[in-house]
Amino acid sequence: MSTTKELQDFTQQVRRDIVRMVHKVQSGHPGGSLGCAEFFTVLYQEVMDYSTNFSMNGTNEDLFFLSNGHISPVYYSVLSRSGFFPVSELSTFRLLNTRLQGHPTTHDNLPGIRIASGSLGQGMSVAIGAAETKKLNGDDKLIYTLHGDGELQEGQVWESMMYAAGKNIDNLISTVDYNGQQIDGSTDTVLPLGDLKAKFEAFGWDVLEVKNGNDIDSVIAGMKEAKSRTGKGKPVCVLLYTDMGYGVDFMAGTHAWHGKPPNDEQLKSALAQNPETLGDY
Repeated sequence: MSTTKELQDFTQQVRRDIVRMVHKVQSGHPGGSLGCAEFFTVLYQEVMDYSTNFSMNGTNEDLFFLSNGHISPVYYSVLSRSGFFPVSELSTFRLLNTRLQGHPTTHDNLPGIRIASGSLGQGMSVAIGAAETKKLNGDDKLIYTLHGDGELQEGQVWESMMYAAGKNIDNLISTVDYNGQQIDGSTDTVLPLGDLKAKFEAFGWDVLEVKNGNDIDSVIAGMKEAKSRTGKGKPVCVLLYTDMGYGVDFMAGTHAWHGKPPNDEQLKSALAQNPETLGDY
């Protein structure tokens, strides 16, 4: 168990990694990555039972699938700082012929990456397959997923939701990064999502809400509560309310930084707001 301060320090370093990675190559997606830093920190530092001796089989360990693969900077940072691969490799983000591509891929065998993700809408389908496999094999570990709220505009997600409830996939916890923003504007402007809690419940899911997804203690409590609800006949959904770009004042709360890198001066400002805690790569 880590203290709240230790987890906050970890998260702060992750935010430094994100802005530095995206700035270096002037490409990538800082907004959603920054907003999900607490979630990834809690998942890999507090909640999941996993091994850094990585195997694609994933037997007898919890598995995570990132469906909205464009937020790879936060994923890579947390994987490296959790021991899956050297932190120094973060400096290769989005460079040709490296393992840390803009969207996670599997062909270069990067530890921690189980699916190539970036085509939105597919992650839950894969996760359900993994969850059913665990059930068939008598493996009592859990499957975790993360989805963007804008991603829920993809029809495949809803087919998967219907299947998961209909087949009692109760070893699955799917989290929605509910920041209300997507590449072209707010989700309410692009395509309103309506009452997501009611919709998931109507599809037969057990739903809980984490109202402050950028507060470490709130995320810990929410994810542990979600874990306690597994094994009871229903898949579990966590609606995680976050601010896109959280932790960097000029990026926070707007879709403008969905896929926009900071310039030199903006990088300095972002780093000044997130002092180094664990050492840069």
